[in-house]
Parts: sequence; C-alpha cells; structure tokens
Amino acid sequence: MRLQVLGTAAGGGVPQWNCACPGCSGARAHPGRRRRHASLAVQLDDGAYVVNATPDIAEQIEACAWLRPGPGPRESPLKGVILTDAELDHTIGLLRLREADALEVRSTPVVRHALRPFAELLRPYLQLTWADADTVPVSGKRPRYAAGSPEAAGWVSALRLGPLVYAPAMGVWPDELDEAFRQAACVIVDGTFWDDEEPRRTGISARTATQMGHLPIEATMKRLSKLPGRRLYTHLNNTNPLVDPAAEQHKVLAELGIEVAADGMVIDL
Repeated sequence: MRLQVLGTAAGGGVPQWNCACPGCSGARAHPGRRRRHASLAVQLDDGAYVVNATPDIAEQIEACAWLRPGPGPRESPLKGVILTDAELDHTIGLLRLREADALEVRSTPVVRHALRPFAELLRPYLQLTWADADTVPVSGKRPRYAAGSPEAAGWVSALRLGPLVYAPAMGVWPDELDEAFRQAACVIVDGTFWDDEEPRRTGISARTATQMGHLPIEATMKRLSKLPGRRLYTHLNNTNPLVDPAAEQHKVLAELGIEVAADGMVIDL
C-alpha cells in the first residue's frame, strides 16, 4: 500500500494565521516546523484517494508526486476523498476540488447528511457520488454548524484502510477500535493535545482536551505502545509541545517506540 502524509496539524494548521503562541511563532521563525492540516494520500486497489479534504488540499496534492495531474490537461489520478468526520477543517477542501469532472466521497451516513449543502453547491460543477467508508465510531461530537443535528455514533470515525487504521480525532477508544489497531500494520492516531489540561492552560478553551473530543497523548501513549504495528501521532494542535522538535516530549514517545508523523512522510505498507 502506498501512503504519503500530506499534513499533520489540527484546525488552523501551524502556524495559525491569527495566533502568536510559542508554537506558531516558532513555526514562523523556522519554516521547517510548519504543518499543514492533517491528511493522507493513499493508493487503494481501486484508485488514489485523499483522506479528508482540508483547506490546504491544492498544495497537498502538488506536494505528492503521484497525485499530480497529467499527461492530459484534465487528467488526474485522484479518484476521491475519504472522510473521518464532517468538521470544516476536513471537508472544506471539497469545494476546492470543484474543477474535477467526477469525484467519489466515502463517509458515514451521518457525515454525508451533514454535507448536503456542499453537495448542492458542487452539483453544477462536477459529478459527485457518495459511498460508505469502512469505519469504527470514535466520537459522537458534531461540528458546530451541525449542533442541532441528532446525536449519532458516526460523526467521528477511525478509518480502516487495508493494513492502516487512521484516526486523527478520537474521543473514545472502544474495544472494536482496539481490535482494529491490533490487526493493523500501521496506526496513525489523534495527537491533538499532549495532556488534558492543555486547552485550558494555554487559554484556547475553557474545556479540557477530552471535553473537546480529543483523547490526550498522555492518556493513550502507553496503550498505543503495546500495539504490534508501527504507531504514529498526527493532528497536532499549535499549542502541543510536539510542534517544537526540541521538546522533551519527543524523547518520551521515542522511548515508547512511538513516532510523530511529519508532513511529506512516505510509509510503505
């Protein structure tokens, strides 16, 4: 399986345009620390897909040699998008893909329902088809724009993609996910916050990481270290100390055999 990490940041990227926290300031001073929104490029049996359509999707496609168009003017290897949730940070890039002739979007039914306005906007531009994704529910957190929608298990999911399990957001770690992780050759999971108090300590929220729908790294790293496959964290918030390559937290993870995913990383499975 061919896989390239297209981005590893949580909402807003690193740096965020309206933030001067140490993580964002460090990324401005050291461009190598910049991170685009969390996404993957994957080559499946039936074609090439991106996992989540982020605001950075055009630049992310350009950064992946095997996703670039050609040789014809409108020939693209990209078949579609697979979604983990309906958050704007993971779906707004669908609008940027309006130049496509056709596009398949795989998601859970509740995510598909939430994105009906996107489907209507794109209808005059391209042929958009929908299919189900192979998922494990990991949170019932709804996007803010869908706060009035019914509660459902499929709002946030871990994706099973052959030997890979990808879960950039995890509110819970259910037994079904644990089984999927143990069968995977590689798992890439939610590393949004290092500890539960990080959002409140840094002033970005009055809620804890768990209350925001993200299991913090401190709560998952030991459990993750016991899995047999390759293990990586992604979806780092700008407040996460891991955005600084000199942070001591990198050593903590390395001792557990866990990696921090990097933009542009290629993983062969």
